[in-house]
Amino acid sequence: MSASLVLAASMQEAVDELAAGARPVAGGTDLVVGARQGKAPLPERLVAIHRLSALGELSQDAESLTIGALVSHHRLAEHALVRERLTALADACAIVGSHATRAHGTLGGNLMNASPAMESGGPLLCFGATVTLRSARGSRQLAIDELLAGPGQTTASDDELLEQVAVPLPPAGTGSCYLRLEYRRQMEIAVVGATAVLSLDGERVSDARVAITALAPTIRRVPEAEAALTGSDGGADAVRAAAGAIEQAGKPISDVRASARYRSAMAAVIGRRAIEAALARARGNEVPIPASPALHGGL
Repeated sequence: MSASLVLAASMQEAVDELAAGARPVAGGTDLVVGARQGKAPLPERLVAIHRLSALGELSQDAESLTIGALVSHHRLAEHALVRERLTALADACAIVGSHATRAHGTLGGNLMNASPAMESGGPLLCFGATVTLRSARGSRQLAIDELLAGPGQTTASDDELLEQVAVPLPPAGTGSCYLRLEYRRQMEIAVVGATAVLSLDGERVSDARVAITALAPTIRRVPEAEAALTGSDGGADAVRAAAGAIEQAGKPISDVRASARYRSAMAAVIGRRAIEAALARARGNEVPIPASPALHGGL
């Protein structure tokens, strides 16, 4: 049980509490659940940030979408711009946990929890998103790959609060997909996940970004897969080469959910399907959101 809980009325009060040793809490879908399961006790000092309205804002301009740290997964999954231009993020947010998790869990909490199996990390990484961290000392920006340091670890200092996530909007002719291997439809985390963001110039792939989830200590891009696709026509040979690169890029572990060998084998399958779905969307074809249930037939 926490010794103290402060309900922050302003950003300044929140960061001052962090400087004094408090830990932030909003949706609580990781912190509270983990404590109830005995994974870690609640911190001695908590600062609740859920009433900071500025952290719940979504704003857009011609170049980017800015997402406050308290924006929920459900809100992102249903947002028209996310579904149209940042479709892989919609795929990811639409399958986080359960309906209750998506309603209360926040994008900021998901990122700062830093699970290698988090759904939102791959899409944000491939879209080139940046985060703003704020403390009593000021603010700084980091790319997603600069933030994530390892399982449950970020490069943020203990006194820094994730304030917002800025996501550049991809150019016209871009399709994206996040796909995961799952055993059930609710309260699931990725056994294997893959993100593909592909831009077309006519019939050629002009830019490719591919990332793997739950296959390494952090979510990471796969340059070899991207190279196999860039400049190609997105045909079977290029997709097969990219899928092989995805399989080779992972450093999976064996645990109660899957063996390392099985994860490696499924990485190629899930990677291929994510790439094919991203290509289909880039070409104007309909792929349902979320993509994971729709593309699991026959797996």
